[in-house]
Amino acid sequence: MIFRAVEDADLIGQAARGKVEAYNLLISRWEKRVYNYLLRIAGNREDALDLTQEVFLKAYQNLRKLDDPGRFAPWLYRIAHNEAYSMFRKRRPETDVDELEPEGTGTGITVGGSTVFPIELSLAVATALGRLSADQREAVVLKIYQGFKFEEMAEILACPVSTVKSRLYTALELLKADLAPVGLRGA
Repeated sequence: MIFRAVEDADLIGQAARGKVEAYNLLISRWEKRVYNYLLRIAGNREDALDLTQEVFLKAYQNLRKLDDPGRFAPWLYRIAHNEAYSMFRKRRPETDVDELEPEGTGTGITVGGSTVFPIELSLAVATALGRLSADQREAVVLKIYQGFKFEEMAEILACPVSTVKSRLYTALELLKADLAPVGLRGA
């Protein structure tokens, strides 16, 4: 990971000096992660794709403003966060968010003595995430799915670390309560 960070920092420096190939390589490294984050926040593929394009366009336009290349990930995710919430504000009258589309198929997983198929588990998790507040859902996505540290999450969400922890722990308790029965279905 340290080697990768050094490479990213070098690419950021090259891209800031106008080297488009370096920026394209950065996009290829970060695009899938940013897209997955936005998919879980926005709730549908089309919005996530549009937002991802906007994020990388804005990042390119503002790359010279990035003071510390080592902070690229939180900086990029902050742009993604802002773009997603900007879209939400524009669509405020539309209160329903489409459910996340589940991915993956295959054999069942034994949970609590019953067999739960990945598609069922994926649907249960997507539904449970959908029941969380937007702030709680985003905390879960940033920590669990994206692997950010609390300090980085606080930077992305522009709030204190204590608020991030509170949102995350509350969300995890709600998810735990919501998902516990999944293993008991079909028994």
